[in-house]
Amino acid sequence: MLLSLLLAGAVVVTGGSHSYQYFYTGLSDPDSGLPDFMAVSYVDNQEIFCYNSKMHREDRCANWVQEAVDPDFWESEIRSLRGWQRGFRKNLVTLQHRYNQTSGSHTLQLMYGCELGEDDSTRGYMQFGYDGGDFISYDLSMRTWVAVVPQAQITQYILNEDNAALQLTRAYLKETCIKWLKMYLEHGKAALQSKPPMAQVNDRSSRDGLATLSCRVHGFYPKDVAVVWLKNGEPQTQETSRSGVVPSGDGTYQTWATIEIDPSSNHDYTCHVEHVSLGADLRVAWEKKPESSLMLIVGFVIAVVLVLVVAGAAVFFCRRQGAGYKAASTRDGSNSSGSLGSAA
Repeated sequence: MLLSLLLAGAVVVTGGSHSYQYFYTGLSDPDSGLPDFMAVSYVDNQEIFCYNSKMHREDRCANWVQEAVDPDFWESEIRSLRGWQRGFRKNLVTLQHRYNQTSGSHTLQLMYGCELGEDDSTRGYMQFGYDGGDFISYDLSMRTWVAVVPQAQITQYILNEDNAALQLTRAYLKETCIKWLKMYLEHGKAALQSKPPMAQVNDRSSRDGLATLSCRVHGFYPKDVAVVWLKNGEPQTQETSRSGVVPSGDGTYQTWATIEIDPSSNHDYTCHVEHVSLGADLRVAWEKKPESSLMLIVGFVIAVVLVLVVAGAAVFFCRRQGAGYKAASTRDGSNSSGSLGSAA
């Protein structure tokens, strides 16, 4: 849920542009099993490494990232994240006082990163959020922090008084972040190339006589994809149920789309997929099972069985009648012979 909240405010990268983004989340009173601090980093919406306060180490989610940095990078990164972890813990206490909160679990979030446009234009951003709402953000053009809510005005004053920190923030967003992004793009060429989706359609019956058509779309990159079921060529947007887009574990993504139908109807259903890697939309039709042909085959088999049964019964009765006739004839002949013998 926290990751979804973070990604809701993420920059959407389209066309030939690229992005490098960090997301930090701190919890004042996490539920059982959750860490109180989490950090995750993305290049073009592909998760490259992550960290949380429970594992006390960074997890490199993409293998190609290991080739892009020196071994010492991971140790320095962990030290930096532990510093952020301590800072988030202190800031959560301060913010609860600012908002006059005495209990409950509260969330502090940070999103920062940069974007490289197709025309080599650049853009940097850094912003904090508290309990799901905007708190304060850095204006790169003005080189100052801007408070979004009244509770952030004290923070705005403190941050804007530190000229050295302002210059470092600007230098990172304007130069350092772009430098790292270009390096990652160079090392991750193969992994970050667009990969077209594949789609598989199947069906399953339910007790109420309906059927559920399922379309599994997988193997695609980047993450953004549109999937909808078509009925006789018309999009069934409201009727289509979609799952979230999730990582497949190999740098690609997968998702599902389902729809409930009456299998006895004569409508045509097609899974329709749109993705940036496709020259034309991908369409996979549901092939309805030939129930009528199946019934003809079953009927033919039943007819053959009935014919065999009737034929067998006829042969059986004919044989019995023939045997009875011979027995009667033998008895009649014996009696005649006996009579003739007696008469002689």
